[in-house]
Formats: sequence, C-alpha cells, structure tokens
Amino acid sequence: MSHLQTSLLLLVFAAACSLCAADVGDFTPCLHFFYRSWPPKGLEGTPICQRYNNSYRFATLYSRPRRSPWFSGYLYTVPTGKRPKASWKYEPQLAYPGADGNMAPFLPQPVDLNVVESQAVELDYINSTFSRGHLNPSLHHQTHACRSATFTLTNVVPQRIGSNDGPWEILEQTVNMTLSAYCLGEAYVVTGIIPYRGKGPWIKNRVAVPEYMWSAYCCPSYNHSLPEELRDSFPTFAAVGRNDQNSTEEIVPIDKTAKKQFRGYDVRQMPLKTLEMYLKDRFNTVISVFYEQCAESN
Repeated sequence: MSHLQTSLLLLVFAAACSLCAADVGDFTPCLHFFYRSWPPKGLEGTPICQRYNNSYRFATLYSRPRRSPWFSGYLYTVPTGKRPKASWKYEPQLAYPGADGNMAPFLPQPVDLNVVESQAVELDYINSTFSRGHLNPSLHHQTHACRSATFTLTNVVPQRIGSNDGPWEILEQTVNMTLSAYCLGEAYVVTGIIPYRGKGPWIKNRVAVPEYMWSAYCCPSYNHSLPEELRDSFPTFAAVGRNDQNSTEEIVPIDKTAKKQFRGYDVRQMPLKTLEMYLKDRFNTVISVFYEQCAESN
C-alpha cells in the first residue's frame, strides 16, 4: 500500500468517526485513571486517552516536540498470564485529529508520513542503543487486552538497556508485589520522565531521551499491618531512576558495587514531596502528582 493509499484510508476513518469522542487533546473520557479524577498539574503537553479495542486503558500526557510522553497514568491491577507479545502501535489522532481514537498497529508497509511526523515510529528505535521503555508497564495489569495496550509508542521513551533490564525492572516488580499484597482499594500510578537541563541526546534526531524516569503511586486504602520496611510506602510511594550513567549523583547516588551492566542506572525511593521538589527544580514550575498528596480514606 502506498503512502497516498494509506493517507486516503486514514481520511476515510476520519470521516467515518467524525462523531467519535476526541481521545487526543482532552483527559475527560479517562479521568478515572487519576486519583479523584485529578491529572497531575504543572506539565504542558497533549493529553491522550489511550483506547484499545474500543475501551479506555490508561492516560498519557504526550510531548509532540519530543515525540515521547511526559507521563502515563493508570490503575494498577494484579497481573495474570504471560507478558503479551510486543505488537507495537501508534495513535492515529496525533496525525489525523478526526481519525478513530483506537490505537492502531504498525503494518509491514511504509508508515504514513503524517504519522512519522507526528510521533515516534518503530524505525526510530531499531538499531539504536536504546530500548523501548514503558512508562505504563504491561506487568501492572490483569487482562491480556490491558497488557497489550501498553505496547504503544506513545507510552514509550528511549531507555538505556542497563536501566530497563536492571534497577527499573526491579522497581516495577517491587511495586507489583507491594500493591498486590497490601493495597486494599484502587491504586493509582503515574510514571513519567525528567528531561535534561539543556539539550540532551535524541535518537535519530527525532525522539528525545530522558535523563531520569520517575514513578509514584497513591493507594489511599491499605492494610495497616505493614512490615517495618514498607511503612514509608503507603499511602504514597515515589522513586526516581537514572537513565544516564554519567549524570551527577545529586538526585540518585550510584551504587559502585552494582554489576557493571547495571552500574549508574540506580533507582532511589523517596517521599512524594521530595519527588515533586526535584520535578519543580527541573521543570521550573510547581508539579503536583496527586490530589492533596493522596489523602488517606477515612
């Protein structure tokens, strides 16, 4: 199929779905993924209500200039089954505002040029030195459909393999075990990135690489019979992970005893207020991740 045929096909989708809800540009259809229906405040970008198989799965604040997300927000559910096969997708409405809001799979033929211009595509990551780092990980979801929906490049940032396969993976597993064991109600998770202060690296001059990744959760209703080591993990938890071995140790110190392939990609747990302090310093504006710091349920 030619670029022209693909473009015409997407325009047909746009005409057919002219009455569809806009899934790009407004968080309204997917506010339930945020605590008290309150998305994080302070960051500017393009909201995406991530829709897969006609159901909303999670929410993302996307940066068009960086071709990567600022954060993804989702509801944690205890995972079941195997990790789905990676079938990568894109967001049609970033290229054609009137298109169907369901994320679409990349097909074997050349990608439509409007899609290439509007967001990251598979070729950006192929033969790069970066892995596709999920903000919303497949591991934190129960159903096969919800897990499959995380494989969209609008939920992905360029992440060093030493981080993705090392300390950051351990963080995702730790959050999974902690929430499944002790969270009694809804667990709201927001995972995002911290950019470089100046112009940082880009892959293929198209996709911006973050200096750090961060994650925080809010579980206002939890089992208070916590082991001592988890007393600081409820109702909120936050952590920052290094995505650059050469970054300073101001935010996250380096464990010099770590295995060589993981050294310099450490993750540091911290109070939610400390995370927001670092976000304010880097973005030069007040960032609030959860409504009223995720107040506990009475």
